[in-house]
Amino acid sequence: MSQIHRLRAYSGPALLTYGFRPFFLFGAIYAGLTVLVWLPMFYGELEVASAFAPVDWHVHEMLYGFLPAIVAGFLLTAIPNWTGRLPIQGTPLLVLFAVWLAGRVGVTLSAQIGWLAAAFIDAGFLVLLIAAATREIVVGKNWRNLRVIGLVTLLLAGNIAFHVEAHLRGHAEYGARIGIAAIILLLALIGGRIIPSFTRNWLARENPGRLPAPFGRFDGATIALSAVALAVWAAQPNGRLSAVLLLLAAVLNAVRLVRWAGDRTGRDRLVLILHVGYAFVPLGFLLAGLAALDMIVASAAVHAWMAGAAGTLTLAVMTRASLGHTGNALIASPATQAIYAAVVIAALARIDSSLLPGWSEWTLHIAAFAWAAAFLGFAVVFGPLLVRPKPGTSP
Repeated sequence: MSQIHRLRAYSGPALLTYGFRPFFLFGAIYAGLTVLVWLPMFYGELEVASAFAPVDWHVHEMLYGFLPAIVAGFLLTAIPNWTGRLPIQGTPLLVLFAVWLAGRVGVTLSAQIGWLAAAFIDAGFLVLLIAAATREIVVGKNWRNLRVIGLVTLLLAGNIAFHVEAHLRGHAEYGARIGIAAIILLLALIGGRIIPSFTRNWLARENPGRLPAPFGRFDGATIALSAVALAVWAAQPNGRLSAVLLLLAAVLNAVRLVRWAGDRTGRDRLVLILHVGYAFVPLGFLLAGLAALDMIVASAAVHAWMAGAAGTLTLAVMTRASLGHTGNALIASPATQAIYAAVVIAALARIDSSLLPGWSEWTLHIAAFAWAAAFLGFAVVFGPLLVRPKPGTSP
């Protein structure tokens, strides 16, 4: 995302000047705290007043609670760059944030307020986000980015399905897989834009030589095949058809990643971490393909995608955008690099806990505390930047 230079006249809190500020900060805090709450829930030491089963509460709040906040922060900051329009800020931004927060409270207390009321409150956030983003894109005539809105709409559909399925069946499976598919396709689409772009810019300036391959038919075919594989996986995660499609998607996404020249970015951690994060996408397809053949458990693939790809790439984008849009140099400080290391450790430990159940008690704790360290660490390190005005601007 390039920097936005135009703002409406605004005299309120700096936190409400851009979408990335409240959603990155509180999304990160929620991600860290939710996992710390989940660990004692997993061991039966803590209960919440949710209509969801404990596992479903954890899955839902990571997939449909934390991640939509980061998606909102990204979209509300990127769309003005895509369209040339002014960013949403002030009261409208506060309303969006308040609805997201109400959804988190509603889901956690859904046993008291009722599952249907919680579902309406929770789904309301994505409905408002889609409406706001679509309006900006349509008015700005930036038609190609309606594809992104389509995937966010798929995420909304998965969220609604999750609530209904959990109520009717006592456990949500299809709703979870639909949401995971939407997130992975968002990462494939948006990652395919920003990762080669940032890599090219840095290499051209700092390390001339081989550059990332430009977006072309291969990228389009990879995304299309990935979408088909994820659709089949969401409907039927087991069987030879799912396995073949998932394994083929793994190969194509791995080749796609190699084409982006990430091996030449080791000196810039802000760029390198984008490649590391995307590496979990083909790894997730590989593990899902093996799980479809009953060779490993399915949770290994889910956590490669969610803890690995989604967790790492969200932090990569959050740190870079927070630095750039607050007027700071695009340099990964030691603290930022520690955040990156923590989220990668968390992802690897969580995958390991699925693949090696004999070590799961240790690896689950490592994964949980490393994840919390990464996201709460982001809040501590970047929080002051997000709540203060950009240098040279009025509060």
